[in-house]
Amino acid sequence: MTYEEALAFIHGTYKFGSKLGLDNIKNLLERLDSPQLKLKFIHVAGTNGKGSTSSFIHSVLVKSGYKTGLYTSPFIETFNERIRVNHTLITADELAKFTLEVKVQIDNMVAEGFNHPTEFEVVTAIAMLYYVYHQCDVVVLEVGLGGRLDATNVIETPLVSVITPLAIDHTEYLGDTIEAIALEKAGIIKKGGITVSYPQTQTALEVIKSKCAEMNNQLLTVDFSSLSVIDAALGNLEFEFEDKKFSLSLFAPYQAENASVAIKTIEVLVERFGFEINGEALKEGLKMTKWIGRMEILSDDPFVIIDGAHNLHGIRGLVNSLKIIKKDYKVVGLVGILKDKDIDGMISEVAPFLDAVIITRPDNPRALSSDALKVAFENQGVTVIFNSESIQEAIKKLYEVHHNSDEKVLYLGFGSLYMIGEVRTAVLKAL
Repeated sequence: MTYEEALAFIHGTYKFGSKLGLDNIKNLLERLDSPQLKLKFIHVAGTNGKGSTSSFIHSVLVKSGYKTGLYTSPFIETFNERIRVNHTLITADELAKFTLEVKVQIDNMVAEGFNHPTEFEVVTAIAMLYYVYHQCDVVVLEVGLGGRLDATNVIETPLVSVITPLAIDHTEYLGDTIEAIALEKAGIIKKGGITVSYPQTQTALEVIKSKCAEMNNQLLTVDFSSLSVIDAALGNLEFEFEDKKFSLSLFAPYQAENASVAIKTIEVLVERFGFEINGEALKEGLKMTKWIGRMEILSDDPFVIIDGAHNLHGIRGLVNSLKIIKKDYKVVGLVGILKDKDIDGMISEVAPFLDAVIITRPDNPRALSSDALKVAFENQGVTVIFNSESIQEAIKKLYEVHHNSDEKVLYLGFGSLYMIGEVRTAVLKAL
């Protein structure tokens, strides 16, 4: 099997949808000699901040000498981003090798009358084989959707269950209340474990507390009263947490919160499981963390930043970053949004910080049309310079606007993770 054939097989399983449940993934992994039972995990669930928090934890562990796997989704530019060890992405040959192993067992499953695994189940199985092959000391495992019935929840009790900020999202799968969503996310809490949680709303926190009590888990809720941002500027964020000072390359203010959740998780690994992580490795690991698509500066001329804000909570985090930047720049958004999001709510939050927008459509079946998004922005008084179903046409327009402007303009790509990857590729290619 070639790399191209592996990707074609993986993406070809998209037609099987996103079916929540563990029977299929358990069946598949048992046929592969249950690789998940040979690994130790830090399991991360939440609505926002999962990727950044996971990356902070991963980076600190790698800096401390541990061979550490990282499993995330979705990818921004290349599929291989989803599966990595010690910052190194799975290679094309490795992906082909492990995909073939998984496909052989899937063919057997289907021949015996079992359902075909979904795309996420297939990728999760590939990742488990890869981490065992590389003899990882620990794997930072990000949930795909929800938690309780997510394919990653096939693991046994992890070293730490981590729950990042919870908000309303993916309501068709997880429910339309914070209580329902919290119940799904809290499904990663296993018997006899330890849970570290972002300080949630009272409703969500009560659900998490109840689940921890049921599963005999110690719950550590991160205390943000000891967190303060010292300085936030382009490319650097300095903050203090629990009387210690830290510096991040990820400069969005919300990253201080994500990093604090990661710090608390690292403390648990040191105090409860004997991990050898000193203060210097912690600081250096956090500082060196890179996470593409999160207030990422792509270019100085034109000045382009992309951010993965794709729901109301994410937009509010983006707005806090714009408060730092807005005073120095006119801001033109490059925006595409999926139609199942709170579009009016998202626009109302960010509109005061936008001087104009260029509208496009993410490459996803759930995407809102550029015409419909144009109307939504105009209804809230935002000037629409251009709208197109083609992301490439929208990017071309961005460069045209830039070449015809003498003002200091920030071009900000946001609204969908399925859009910003294409923006990233195009802008970096043009440099």
